[in-house]
Amino acid sequence: MAAAGAGGEDGQLKVLGAWPSPFVNRVRMALHLKGLEYENVEEDLADKSELLLASNPVHKKVPVLLHGGKPVCESLLILEYLDDAFPGAGPAVLPADPYDRAVARFWAAYVDGKLHGAMVAALLGATEEARAAATADAFAALDALEGALAERSGGKGFFAGDAPGYLDVALGGFIGWLRAWDRIAGGIKLLDAGRVPLLDAWAERFAALDAAKGVIPDPEPIAEFAKVLQARSAAAAASS
Repeated sequence: MAAAGAGGEDGQLKVLGAWPSPFVNRVRMALHLKGLEYENVEEDLADKSELLLASNPVHKKVPVLLHGGKPVCESLLILEYLDDAFPGAGPAVLPADPYDRAVARFWAAYVDGKLHGAMVAALLGATEEARAAATADAFAALDALEGALAERSGGKGFFAGDAPGYLDVALGGFIGWLRAWDRIAGGIKLLDAGRVPLLDAWAERFAALDAAKGVIPDPEPIAEFAKVLQARSAAAAASS
């Protein structure tokens, strides 16, 4: 994480992000859960700002949290940073117990690796066969997360129990995309109450939180954005 030349006065929080990003949205929801005020800066990912490029010169990606002008990159690291930097603000995102922390981190990494990877491949796969195989991988990832929710929640409303925590926020960033998938993929529902009833009910519960309202995108704009990504991917493939 390189130091940025600008980005806020001492102590000010600023998020460099983009509304469709599940990684940005999880950061914003964590800030809301902790009751922290921040400035939301919408980036044009086709024309990234100098501030973003200076703040994240390695990956050049959102989200970036600027805290008093100092950048923190990578969404899961940002969630942990918020607990460390603001221990007295709102509930902790990570569980207190070391084992529970390790398990939450494991499943959050699974969300970013397995679920997100499969969804990207299902969206942008070069062939119908590749997209179908990736869709099957996405279903398998959600099946695994259904099992994790049953085990970790203890029969309560969230992965963390009575209140949302690290894994809830990590997966919660994807709710907009999961809800929009039938519009994106010709009627295929990833978040299907018949297949993953616990996750489907969890998503409704999480989306109803004040921390999530106004952050989780509606399905229609996500579906339109997905078409843009598919067109860009097809154009890039055709020109290569």
